[in-house]
Amino acid sequence: MALKGKDRRELRGMGHHLSPVVQIGQNGVTEGVIGATRQALEDHELIKVKIGDGPEGRHEAAEHLARETKSEVAQVLGKTVLLFKKRAKDSKFDKLGKKPAAKPETGKKKSGAKAAPVDADADDADADDAEDDADSDGDDGEADEEADEEADDEE
Repeated sequence: MALKGKDRRELRGMGHHLSPVVQIGQNGVTEGVIGATRQALEDHELIKVKIGDGPEGRHEAAEHLARETKSEVAQVLGKTVLLFKKRAKDSKFDKLGKKPAAKPETGKKKSGAKAAPVDADADDADADDAEDDADSDGDDGEADEEADEEADDEE
């Protein structure tokens, strides 16, 4: 499984606070180091490895260890390497490498969509209809106007 750029970035963020759990000493990548790294990857999936002065350079040691443990190098920073190996079952990194689900439509118009034209005469007609509905007693609003005037006088 080759890591993509976004995956590496996510792993680097997750690995930032980790402490090194394996150290490569002056003898380089030995069988003991490989065994310890395999176990740590099985337990944690994402680990930091500290590289000391040895027969291999830091990049060569990182690649050698990744190859032997069938893991991926997420980052080499100074003398510290971040290794990743996803578990087949119960992985904490199942979402890694998958595209996020599409967001559902919210019903809002897109910013480029034009609003429907508004007919000003239609709004006036609706307002007139509402007045007629409120005036359903058939007195054409004369009693209502008198009540309004009396209310104004009392104030």
